[in-house]
Amino acid sequence: MTRRQALALPLAALASKGPALRAQNRGMASRGVQPTLRGKPSGLPFHAHFVNVAHAAGLRAPVIYGDVAYNDYILDSMGCGVAFLDYDNDGWQDMLVLTGRRWQSTPREAIIRLYHNNRDGTFSDVTAKAGLGRSVWASGITVADYDNDGFDDLFITCWGQNILFHNNGDGTFADVTEKAGLLHPGTRFGSGCTWIDYDRDGKLDLFVAHYMVFDRDTMPPRGKDPTCTYLGVPVYCRPDGIPQEPCRLYHNNGNGTFTDVSEKSGILAVAPGYPLTAAAADFDGDGWQDIYVACDTSPSLLFRNNHDGTFTEQGLESGISLSEDGQAQAGMGLGIGDFDTDGTLDIFKTHFRADTPVLYRGTGKGSFRDVTFRAGLGVETRFVGWGAGVVDLDNDGLPDLFFATGMVYPEVEQKLSECPYKTPSVVYRNLGGGKFEELLEEAGPGVNEAHSSRGVAFGDFDNDGDIDILIMNMNEPPSLLRNDMSGANHWLKVLLIGARSNRSAIGAQVVAAYGDRRQAQAVLAQSSYLSVNDRRLHFGLGAATSANLEIRWPNGALEKVADVSADRLVVIREGSGVIRTERFRG
Repeated sequence: MTRRQALALPLAALASKGPALRAQNRGMASRGVQPTLRGKPSGLPFHAHFVNVAHAAGLRAPVIYGDVAYNDYILDSMGCGVAFLDYDNDGWQDMLVLTGRRWQSTPREAIIRLYHNNRDGTFSDVTAKAGLGRSVWASGITVADYDNDGFDDLFITCWGQNILFHNNGDGTFADVTEKAGLLHPGTRFGSGCTWIDYDRDGKLDLFVAHYMVFDRDTMPPRGKDPTCTYLGVPVYCRPDGIPQEPCRLYHNNGNGTFTDVSEKSGILAVAPGYPLTAAAADFDGDGWQDIYVACDTSPSLLFRNNHDGTFTEQGLESGISLSEDGQAQAGMGLGIGDFDTDGTLDIFKTHFRADTPVLYRGTGKGSFRDVTFRAGLGVETRFVGWGAGVVDLDNDGLPDLFFATGMVYPEVEQKLSECPYKTPSVVYRNLGGGKFEELLEEAGPGVNEAHSSRGVAFGDFDNDGDIDILIMNMNEPPSLLRNDMSGANHWLKVLLIGARSNRSAIGAQVVAAYGDRRQAQAVLAQSSYLSVNDRRLHFGLGAATSANLEIRWPNGALEKVADVSADRLVVIREGSGVIRTERFRG
């Protein structure tokens, strides 16, 4: 019996308690789901193999977030995001790792860190030179070139004040939060955030969510409220019952400043629930970017773009607010992709322990259907899910599902060994036909390592033509899972540069046609869990040696590029077609 098979036994017993489990778990939206039976393994070879190379690559500083042995408040447990980005435009993915703090004796290493890619499998910590080394309670990050000067800028949400870092183009960043008009009064608990050109004027606007109103002075710590327990163990309370903080939308004025248009846009009027990860994309196929927000213990939100500067919340009508049985779930991470390669975007969302993740199949017209159980995802309910992706890990042309996991209560494991704080990541291999199978050992040792993880970013850090994975681990160094691919599957990377649209092409959508498949991908500024992926869209092509591309730019314009050869990066400028190609060593 493997370690994972052994872990499955206790949770199956806990899940059978159903409502009794929920009653002991005030504020945690978990349905107490009994896992479905696993089918016979397919036996098909899986050509992706993940190894954690973080230490050898130079990622050795721990990410400080709350205490190691216990979490007195919900803030301590939420963790933060990570990002792949090319801040110096050298064609290699660098990495940004956020940080938290501790209430007592925060270590000096608790700072935001920027790692520069040395192009040889290693990274250099350039935090000091870049001017990013803040010690803050950070949550989420969104990356894009908001002023269209050719260099990616950073917006970071925090408990306290959010931060806008402008990229100076020389390896340094400047804090321009106040100058940009993005300082806010008081203390807010920023969470999901994303750049979005909601009015299609070519300038990136900014959406910011807030997890809750968190005031430590009025919040009872762990053990003070006898109703706040998990399986009989005293834990911190809620989030249900804590006051909510509205989401905000800021319009880009084009001169380095932003105007709060939350009320005018209709965003402010929407009851936010407890929002976490935000993703902006065209979910209904009308050429305008919408905003989907995963919410914890409350219905998730879909802000549909009305084309006139306003939004209407239509999550319930679209089928992506609640579970298939009509319950709110602990929405944390979001994977946005096209798992069935029908040319439309689907949504994968992660939840709490004793529940399943959810897979929503999109129609391309703004409605979605919960296909979680028919897709085979009901077999895994052991873990708390966080950062997620719909990504083709083995380049076979069928996007797989990945999510990192980690419990939120380190003190529970001390009383109940069946509730480990550190748990492995999860890979669902796409079998085609809308079906998946969980790979328990086949994806490599990096996936099976146990950590209490949160944010995840997907990208190709070594430029070898496959997807690698960066993972934030609570009070440990990050994991960097290098994908050591085998087999002969082909791939294609697409980097878009806007001309009339925003330069980062945030909000663009590409459909790659190869063989009998049409796979859609969106250029996103946040997804996973409060994190940012490599902006170069990665398409596994399987046996196909070329693809036809159809690009819907953020301003609505359609552009087609035919017969693009595989196994290379193509750079496409809006209106100019392919302006550069690059063959990787993979």
